[in-house]
Amino acid sequence: MPKAAPPSPDVPTSYEAALQELEALVGRIEAGQLPLEEMLAGYQRGAQLLQFCRSRLEAVQGQIQLLDEGALKPWTVE
Repeated sequence: MPKAAPPSPDVPTSYEAALQELEALVGRIEAGQLPLEEMLAGYQRGAQLLQFCRSRLEAVQGQIQLLDEGALKPWTVE
C-alpha cells in the first residue's frame, strides 16, 4: 500500500496551527519587522491562512447545525 504524501508546507496541519501562524504573521507585520516585499508575501500568506480557518469553521458550523437538527452524520473535511 503506497504511503500518503505529506501535506504541502503551504497547507496548515490543523486549524490551531493555521491560527498560530496567522497570529505570528500579523504580529510581525504590525511590528514593522518585514521589508515591503516580505510584507506583501506575508499579506498573501495571511489571506491563505484566513481562508483555511474560515473553511474549517464553516465545516464545523455545518456539523453543529446537523447535530442541532438531529441528523448526526460523519464530519468530513473538504
